[in-house]
Amino acid sequence: MSKAVLVVDMINEFVTGRFGSPRAEKIVPNVARLCELARSHGAPVFYVRDAHLPSDPELRVWGRHAMRGTRSSEIVGALAPGEGEAVFEKRQYSGFHNTGLEAALRNSGVDGIYFAGISTDICVQHNVADAFYRGFSCFVVRQCVESIDARSKATAIKYMERMYGSKTVELEKVKF
Repeated sequence: MSKAVLVVDMINEFVTGRFGSPRAEKIVPNVARLCELARSHGAPVFYVRDAHLPSDPELRVWGRHAMRGTRSSEIVGALAPGEGEAVFEKRQYSGFHNTGLEAALRNSGVDGIYFAGISTDICVQHNVADAFYRGFSCFVVRQCVESIDARSKATAIKYMERMYGSKTVELEKVKF
């Protein structure tokens, strides 16, 4: 199985901005370690990030946030993509909708994805769902995902395991 890392929404808005939290900040070093581990094994690292337009339906739920072309939509500096790593702008919870992410994964020979990012119960969960629907094996790295509270994170992890067959793995047990 060829695996990749998918970093979900580790952007200024969700780490240190309006929707940021100490819980989100806490996982940045873990996500950086996961990305470096992947790179050291020649595994691809992909990023998806919110980059909203004023007409996006999600804004009716959350208000204006992570607008395309703004600093709030940029990936946090400590997780800056490496040379040649693809960043896909998304306009809804999942990065699989109209972004080219699926084609990039398939072109890289990927059939398993390690997920990292914010928020476990929203965007991570929707990306896992869409990866599952497309036939990818899904692995959620426990120390590399976070939600606004521990209960939301735990509930989402259990849901993804039950509904999508995702495996929850510890960072130190990740294998490429």
